Amino acid sequence: MSKRRFGLALSLVLAAGTVLGACGSDKEDSKGNDKGSSSDGGNASEFSLGMVTDVGGIDDKSFNQSAWKGIQDFGSENSLKKGNGGFDYLQSQSDADYTTNLNALARRDFNLIFGVGFLMEDAIDTIAQQQKDTEFAIIDGVVEQPNVASVLFKEQEGAYLAGVAAALMTKSDKIGFVGGMEIPVIERFEVGFLEGVKAVNPDIKVDVQYTGAFDKAELGKAAANRMYSSGVDIIFHAAGGSGNGVFSEAKERKSADKDAYVWVIGVDSDQYDEGQVGDDNVTLTSMLKRVDNAVNDIAKLAKEGKFPGGETKVYGLQDEGVALADSRGAIPEDVLAEIEKYSKDISEGKVEVPGEK
Repeated sequence: MSKRRFGLALSLVLAAGTVLGACGSDKEDSKGNDKGSSSDGGNASEFSLGMVTDVGGIDDKSFNQSAWKGIQDFGSENSLKKGNGGFDYLQSQSDADYTTNLNALARRDFNLIFGVGFLMEDAIDTIAQQQKDTEFAIIDGVVEQPNVASVLFKEQEGAYLAGVAAALMTKSDKIGFVGGMEIPVIERFEVGFLEGVKAVNPDIKVDVQYTGAFDKAELGKAAANRMYSSGVDIIFHAAGGSGNGVFSEAKERKSADKDAYVWVIGVDSDQYDEGQVGDDNVTLTSMLKRVDNAVNDIAKLAKEGKFPGGETKVYGLQDEGVALADSRGAIPEDVLAEIEKYSKDISEGKVEVPGEK
């Protein structure tokens, strides 16, 4: 029972003689002004959702931005406006902001609050126990609370296709992978990518390096510099904001030599714009992690009173949770046809991509 409904019930008890004659209208007012718990299947005007970013920020051209797109799409579909009673986000400057931001959105009476990134597990676990009437969802993490839905992805499946694309397009038979932190989710990217490369040509060498951070573009640039200098011609990054440095290095080389064969495979969102160099572009494709689809799906379930609290939902290739972005002509049609064959094999269960080393 929400605090407002509890207050109404108390008023009914204290003033029964007066209220009983108009109890029907009082219930209507309560419902219209109530927080609108999604467990009651409230309509669009009664349902609101918020999001707390990780340190990458809302405009990271990657993970957080994709999650925010899902929330905006849901808002548009349900005629919600940005702000209280609709949809909104709070940006975290450091991990110290997670608990504060989650609690702030809960106090603003958002029905469903998303936390983006596994680093928010402890904060969501804490706040979910304090704000039991609020529903939470964590992206890329698992929190075992009845009012928390955990959302994971089969990154290895999308990364496998990225590996296939890289293996089919490399000229030097030297490929690179730049990861952020060595955590399970990024290791799934790495494992899937390596498996995809191996499926095409096991003799291709893959240089794997981790920056140790998701917000250090200079570290991504340094790793890319080492790789390209050693003969690597395609780098797949799964490093968040650190991956911006990979693009910077590739673009500098393309600017210096228009004929340089250097490519970047983006991650999470379509990072085509990040690779623009004059009339050229160094983005081969991007491995889309459809956080937007997952966020939208969880929001719909919550609004319909079917919130998967206490459950872990996993989105893969078959669920449109991962995919490759349009290469915009960078990958020839015959190569795209080959990639599609591998994609079909995964979707049909003929190929199972491992998610662990």
